[in-house]
Amino acid sequence: MKHEKVQAIIGPQTSGEAEFLANLGDKSQVPVLSFSATSPSLCLSSYAPYFVRGAVNDAAQAKPIAALLKAYGWKQAVAICEDSKFKSDFFPHLRDALEEIGSRLQYKSILPTFASEELIGQELYKLMTMQTRVFIVHMSSPLASQLFQQAQEIGMMSKDYAWIISDELASLLSSMDPSAIASMQGVLAVKTYIPKSQRLANFITRWKHFYSAENTTEFKVPDLNVFGLRAYDMTWVLALAVQKSGTAALPFQKQSTEEEIGNFTDLSNLGISPSGPSILRAILGTTFKGLAWDIRFINGELKASTFQVINIVKEGIRVIGFWSPVSGLSPVAERTQENKKKDYTANMADLRPVTWPGETAVVPKGWVIPTNSKKLRIGVPIKRRYQEFVKVERDPATGRLQVTGFSIDVFVAVMEVLPYSLPYEFLPFADSEGKSAGSYNDMINQVVQGKYDAVVGDITIFASRSNQVDFTPPYTSAGVSMIVPLQKEKRSKSWAFLEPLTWELWVITTCLFFFMAFVFWVLEHRINENFRGPPIEQLGNALYFSFSSPVFAHRDTTNGNMGRFVLIMWLFVVLILTSSYTANVASILTVEQLQPTVVDIETLINNGDFIGYQNNSCVEGLLVRSGFLKSKLMPYDTPNEYAEALSRGSSNGGVAAIFDEVPTYNYLCLLILLSIPWWDQFLEQGASVSCFRKTPHYFQTFPARS
Repeated sequence: MKHEKVQAIIGPQTSGEAEFLANLGDKSQVPVLSFSATSPSLCLSSYAPYFVRGAVNDAAQAKPIAALLKAYGWKQAVAICEDSKFKSDFFPHLRDALEEIGSRLQYKSILPTFASEELIGQELYKLMTMQTRVFIVHMSSPLASQLFQQAQEIGMMSKDYAWIISDELASLLSSMDPSAIASMQGVLAVKTYIPKSQRLANFITRWKHFYSAENTTEFKVPDLNVFGLRAYDMTWVLALAVQKSGTAALPFQKQSTEEEIGNFTDLSNLGISPSGPSILRAILGTTFKGLAWDIRFINGELKASTFQVINIVKEGIRVIGFWSPVSGLSPVAERTQENKKKDYTANMADLRPVTWPGETAVVPKGWVIPTNSKKLRIGVPIKRRYQEFVKVERDPATGRLQVTGFSIDVFVAVMEVLPYSLPYEFLPFADSEGKSAGSYNDMINQVVQGKYDAVVGDITIFASRSNQVDFTPPYTSAGVSMIVPLQKEKRSKSWAFLEPLTWELWVITTCLFFFMAFVFWVLEHRINENFRGPPIEQLGNALYFSFSSPVFAHRDTTNGNMGRFVLIMWLFVVLILTSSYTANVASILTVEQLQPTVVDIETLINNGDFIGYQNNSCVEGLLVRSGFLKSKLMPYDTPNEYAEALSRGSSNGGVAAIFDEVPTYNYLCLLILLSIPWWDQFLEQGASVSCFRKTPHYFQTFPARS
């Protein structure tokens, strides 16, 4: 640039070289065109506009790799990359792509560019102790050769392992040592797709003749990879751009004095190319059909369209499918018009069979039980009552701890459906004597203090607890129930016939009879002799007809059609009214009436009654915050103690009500239900029961106040 006064630069092959030259070209307004710098961090169009990437951004292969994980059902992966910012900056894009499909990167292993075999071995042994068996490799070919040879030696290229290599490494497989390729059997790779064409075939033939003529030694003619093809296309881009811009070799202009102040390096004397802007515009505006792709620049770089998914096997490289941004994975690259309308998919059925490491056709599940597995410490409560939720006991024969119950069954069911191994062990929250070491709040504090990783049990979610720990979504109803005794309602049966209807309904019904009498009189008195005569007689006949027509058929009839229609509707209304009335009267006279002794907590507070609650539960604090005196609260443990305390009553050493959590309340309802002698007969008949009036207690539920 200083001595030759070049108008453009082509060919920085590494991303590090490209970054330096991009800043240099921007300073001197010299376009820099690279065909192999693929790092995502080189999106320099904003602060280095004179850099043009004639290659595909590495970030474009993140979604194809994520599609492979989704297709094979892998939820986690380990990234192995070279210690370079131009390699590591690919993984944020990969992490985002994996999160979109519900997977994640469990760990990222970083190896130095010139890592020794010992260091690579140590890192691989570390990865072997983890449970994840899916590895994504993104590094240079020399380092990758060492990595896979070491992995084969220590047994990581065997059954249950899955390896995926990135586009750059896959494109250089033809130039790697055969021993390195032999150690990569079963590896999957995402590779830029090079569609075949007659023009490409002719060019490869010319290339082989040219190479043979230039090299008299008996070396094998190297295969042209994606970088060689892009180098050829980018040379054409630059040639066409220079021709299009009509630029001649012009001397550089000296930079302004202000820019040189404080900068006395040799780079400050480069000057500015006067033809640089026109060449840059011509490059970015160049479009033509390249050897394998349509050349068109968008935001200063080429955009990827289709990737190959290849499988490295003994016979060489086998294509198992393709990926495109529109259709996802597919076993073929060239789609018919009908297939082009296919929705985006990422299924294993979209790929051909794969030969995995260890020469097996069985798809790795992506994880194994790790060799250094650290078990999760799961705390469980020691319960004296309601052990149907959590029951902790030791086998008298073996002395092994056995933890069972509904809450434990829910936890175990969740563990079984996880797509990876999660070892755990149950630790009872007990003291040295095997009894409960405290309340549920004390047990939750053990999670905060780090003694337990989690706790499992019938634990109610409160705001105060949520400030300390995270809860799973609830798997049962929340709230608190109030249980009180029932009492028979004393009433006089002589006036029972008045009870089915309220006094308002009695008044409305009476008014309705008078109204219907008036309606019949209006419709019939002109055409019916029975509704004529003196006013008193007309009134009596109309009322008699209205009141008696629902009861019996009499000699008086209606003559007009309108009157007959109104009579039919009136009889239908009265039929419904009398049926409902009869049913309610029969219920009142035959069914024993039971009512709760208390219907709200305000009555209990005002009366100063003793209240029962489940011992060592959160209900005690809830009752105190609701206004009950702590001296009036009585703890109980079992349903039998509940029944005995309610039977005695608050004035005889018992309680007026019992408060307990809804899951316990539901369990008590089940106990009562199963104690009914005719319950088995109900089940045999397939009956469903929605309400039981003859249970020994009345239940009322109100929400927890937390």
